[in-house]
Amino acid sequence: MKVKMTSDEDGYWFAQIPVLKGCMTQGDSREDVLAMIDEAKELWLETALEEGIAIPEPAGVMPS
Repeated sequence: MKVKMTSDEDGYWFAQIPVLKGCMTQGDSREDVLAMIDEAKELWLETALEEGIAIPEPAGVMPS
């Protein structure tokens, strides 16, 4: 899944996975935010499964 990352003038980083609505995090460094977005993705997917929320197919993958 594509991760979109940006930094601000203070050096903080923000990451989100646009295809997973609301899946985002922030961190003190690029490395921190990369690790944190993986955790956010796992939690987002667990919650989606528990709540019956549709999980979008990754781009370029044809459903069976």
